[in-house]
Amino acid sequence: MLKINGRIALAFFAATIAFGQADPTSRSWNKPVPPFQIIGNLYYVGAIEIGSFLIATRQGHILLDGGFVETAPQIERNIAQLGFKLEDVKILLNSHAHFDHAGGLAELKQKTGAKFIASARDAELLRSGGHGDFRFADTLTFPPVAVDQIIGDGQSIELGDQKLTAWMTPGHTKGNTTWTTKISDGSKSYAVVFAGSPTALDYQFAGKESYPGIESDFEKTFAVLKTLPCDIFLSDHGSFFSFEQKRERLARGEKPNPFIDPDGYKRFVTEYEKEFREKVEAQKKAAASPAPKPE
Repeated sequence: MLKINGRIALAFFAATIAFGQADPTSRSWNKPVPPFQIIGNLYYVGAIEIGSFLIATRQGHILLDGGFVETAPQIERNIAQLGFKLEDVKILLNSHAHFDHAGGLAELKQKTGAKFIASARDAELLRSGGHGDFRFADTLTFPPVAVDQIIGDGQSIELGDQKLTAWMTPGHTKGNTTWTTKISDGSKSYAVVFAGSPTALDYQFAGKESYPGIESDFEKTFAVLKTLPCDIFLSDHGSFFSFEQKRERLARGEKPNPFIDPDGYKRFVTEYEKEFREKVEAQKKAAASPAPKPE
């Protein structure tokens, strides 16, 4: 698993301008890949690093995440290439309100007419187009998107015979959301986790916190992630779940399906919890150290 650490992610965020992806990193993250069936009625319709997922039902489809502004046309083409109609997308969801996952939502909502459902703590940021972000202020904005329905922790949405449950995993954003569902493939059923990003970037936990309660929010996130049953591990960034490698293995016809990866999910949670705790410990140690005396 290629790990996105705080310094890499922060450098990416700092290099990107509003409503665009002028820097090489974001352009590489948004490189198109052919859409494909992951398993059962679950499809990948995102870019090489920026995830977007389609769940198809007979009563319409569910789309999770909109990528950058520039990812939306890719997602639209990918849905059509798979043989689905854009107007059949009935529900639009989001992992969290950062511009690389929420940038395309306004266009996708307009093109599909779908109901957009999001968490309460990210709804304001989504409606404002990213203005007032606790870390990035007004520097990483995206087209505002109207939230039609608020979903709470542990609440579910249903379309056809598909049920998705929202788990609040805050910290990366205040309303960062992990979604879970069950996907059937033949006679088997698999627990799927779409893990919300648990990265702590350069957030502050000692002294003046990036926002009040951010440390306890991350504590909650890792406690929740550890409890979720997981057969198929997916997330908003492809590198979190070894997307490129698994995609290539699936294309070669490898069995069992390489996206069935419960151990990879456990490693993911363990590694990012370790990074978070090390960051908190280092910051608190530095804050407790006496200031050097002038000579």
